[in-house]
Amino acid sequence: MSHMEFKQQLFEYSQWRKQLIQSIEMYLEWRNRYDLNDPQSTTIILNMLQGLRADQLTLAFVAEFSRGKTELINALFFAETGVRLLPSSPGRTTMSPTEIFYDPESSYIRLLNIESRLEDISLNEYKQLPERWVQIDLDCTSPTQMQQAFQELIATKQVDRHLADKLGLWNEREAAEQGIINPEKVEIPCWRHALISFPHPLLKEGLVILDTPGLNALGTEPELTLSMLPSAQAIIFVLAADTGVTKSDLEMWRSHVCNARSNSKQGLAVVMNKIDAMWDDLSGELGYKAAIKSQIKNSAISLGIHEDAIFPVSAKQALLAKVKSDANLLEKSQLAGVETYLSEHILKQRRHILMNIVNRDMSFLVAESLNLTETQLNNTHKQLDEFKKIDFDNAEITGKLLAETRDGQNLYLANIENFKGSRKVFAEQAKVFIDSFALEKIDAIIKNSRNEMAKNLTTYGMKQSMRKLFDDLRDLLQDSIEITNETRRLVKAIHQKFQETQGFKQIEPQLFSIKQYQFELEQIFEEGELFRNSSKTTFTEQSIVINKLYSTLIVKARNVLKQAHQDAINWSNSVLTPLMHQIKNHKHQVENRLQMLRKIDESKGNIAENIHQLETELEALKQQRKELNFMIKAIQINLDEFKNNN
Repeated sequence: MSHMEFKQQLFEYSQWRKQLIQSIEMYLEWRNRYDLNDPQSTTIILNMLQGLRADQLTLAFVAEFSRGKTELINALFFAETGVRLLPSSPGRTTMSPTEIFYDPESSYIRLLNIESRLEDISLNEYKQLPERWVQIDLDCTSPTQMQQAFQELIATKQVDRHLADKLGLWNEREAAEQGIINPEKVEIPCWRHALISFPHPLLKEGLVILDTPGLNALGTEPELTLSMLPSAQAIIFVLAADTGVTKSDLEMWRSHVCNARSNSKQGLAVVMNKIDAMWDDLSGELGYKAAIKSQIKNSAISLGIHEDAIFPVSAKQALLAKVKSDANLLEKSQLAGVETYLSEHILKQRRHILMNIVNRDMSFLVAESLNLTETQLNNTHKQLDEFKKIDFDNAEITGKLLAETRDGQNLYLANIENFKGSRKVFAEQAKVFIDSFALEKIDAIIKNSRNEMAKNLTTYGMKQSMRKLFDDLRDLLQDSIEITNETRRLVKAIHQKFQETQGFKQIEPQLFSIKQYQFELEQIFEEGELFRNSSKTTFTEQSIVINKLYSTLIVKARNVLKQAHQDAINWSNSVLTPLMHQIKNHKHQVENRLQMLRKIDESKGNIAENIHQLETELEALKQQRKELNFMIKAIQINLDEFKNNN
């Protein structure tokens, strides 16, 4: 499988996504055209579209120093520049985590200085503050200028030992092993994080590459392990064939890679680079293959994974082969294995995930549209059949029909009053429900917890404060559960009433569940504990790292609750919408019927004319349904699945 195919696959994926967006836009337009829209549903659809438009495929590369990770990135994605774009000469590797993506605004490298670690601002917040970064503009027509600019990524500087210590970049024990005792100055990286934007075709299609340096950087930047790695679609862990799994490889694997994938081992691949180093002229081709096989076997045992999950590669040969267009050497480099994995596995999985999201958010709306359209069709059919059968010359019959229809209208109006009352009660209940986890409450808990931590800087004290924070947030959600249940009961009762009095079609209201948010909170706390316990083995008992760890956890926890709050608002705004649609629909039917009967009663309109009017209406409704069915196909929503679940 050539590289063309990964590009091809990414391009096809991107096309598929564009078509999906188009189909959803068409559906929104359809709702507006047939007057079946409401603000809440529009918001849901627009959010869905925004999410799809912003969709990216993030691949994170993780490895200890000198495993040839940067070379692998060069070989996989940037070989057509004809140069080594990212600096990867021996001994001088990327010091700061680097994100490579496409920003349509301009091409640049943005660098965040290492001292920013001392501030209590997350990397994510820094990204919103471009003025805090040093920017180098890139000239994309000149690979040489770009290559020189990229050299800045590996810049280092001399600072006082105390500062290096504070930044978490000085380890007395390690230095002593190298015979360095209490130096005045220490060499540290200049930059903490790098953002690179340039117009590469793959990046334009939404590929984002996260290149993370060795264990020390991961150990001192909790945000990387706990936020950035978990949100990547794939993590590629790079080993070197000549060293196998070293102690620090294993620690990185256990503490950072496996944690970042805590709830699923999917989207995790291991690349064994530098297989060319296993070549031995004396043992020849057979010996070479056997050596690679044996190294893969041992590594699989050490990491506790299947041998098939390890891809042997020579990134050096692959890069050279691509620059020189040497097909034999490319085959020898075995790069195709990794590319196939990315195309077959990661892209397919991403597609699957997006489809699930679309199904989750859209199937209720689409099922409801279908429901309403069908109801209108059936009612119009019934009316048409009735009109064809009735003897309208008989004034008595017409009078009776008119009276019945008027009774129907009165009952309907009484129900509307009823509904308004119910809706008022519901609105009050919903307000209590939404306020039960309002952001002010959450922020008050967090603020309190941060004050506690600031007072008590021992690791034990901070851990206790963290524990208390999570307990408080848990209690907050627990309190909401009772209110949620009351709100749910009320919604069900309102629906029930309409079903009984108006014979409305049973709509199973979507119910709000707090379980998912509780689960996510537990997950965050667990991850934090894992990180804290694993980081003891590196040298990060410093308060700066613990501080960063807790800040990261707090931000994640706050986001979960913020999401719960937002979802609760959306839910209470939209849960009665299907009923309102049915009411509106019903009103339309009753009024139409009255109008026709009046015409006939006053013998102004002849029956043929009315029948013709109903037939026209029927055709229009059939067209409406046909368009909807076409869109359901285009959006690829599987309604059978949805009907079974409800």
